[in-house]
Amino acid sequence: MAKIIAIANQKGGVGKTTTAVNLAACIAVAEKKTLLLDMDPQSNATSGLGVDHREVENSIYEVISGSKTINEVIQKTEIAYLDLVPASIRLVGAEVELVGEIGRERVLRNALEKLTGDYEYIFIDNPPSLGLLTLNSLTAADSVLIPIQCEYYALEGLSQLLKSIRLVQKNLNENLTIEGVLLTMYDSRLNLSQQVTEDVRNFFEEKVFDTVVTRNVRLSEAPSFGKPVILYDAVCPGTEAYMKLAEEVINNG
Repeated sequence: MAKIIAIANQKGGVGKTTTAVNLAACIAVAEKKTLLLDMDPQSNATSGLGVDHREVENSIYEVISGSKTINEVIQKTEIAYLDLVPASIRLVGAEVELVGEIGRERVLRNALEKLTGDYEYIFIDNPPSLGLLTLNSLTAADSVLIPIQCEYYALEGLSQLLKSIRLVQKNLNENLTIEGVLLTMYDSRLNLSQQVTEDVRNFFEEKVFDTVVTRNVRLSEAPSFGKPVILYDAVCPGTEAYMKLAEEVINNG
């Protein structure tokens, strides 16, 4: 049975998609059968794996709308053990369409129950909001991974995310846990990065991953080439960080 990990934070620009793409790729490189599911209408995780979202005919939107099963929309990627459920711009309308649905928060969970691929890990990249798409992900997931950038206002809004997680635990998915908190965009030259790191570790304690993702040019460049950083530059600090994170996640069980 696959472990389903939602990557969520309603703040934009914290490294959600970077983490989703690169963590999934690194776990796949470790020969764990992995699926990356793009739930963000911006489709950055899709393009980050080399798929042009403008040309995607069958996406997660078709699954949510009921016209396709999840098995019908899965695509192979350059990495042998990594598959993709792509997103498309059509996903913008999904939240509006879901509003009137009975069991609207469980649409993704129901879809994933029909998955026939023998996956060990499923990662879900989410939009920077706490709307119905993210709610579906949290309802379907076993755990949630929270990226936090080492910048000013890093902790702002986190109480809202944690409140949403508690509401999901109470009403929709009692088994949902916090997989861990990932510090991203760390710059050792800045006192602010060190202060945010200290604040986050004090607040979340043992839930913070040992791995810290530093600012890295190669990591920023890789998406424009449609590649995870491990395929773009296998020896850069970004690759090293996500390989370490993959090891932590695997060891978490």
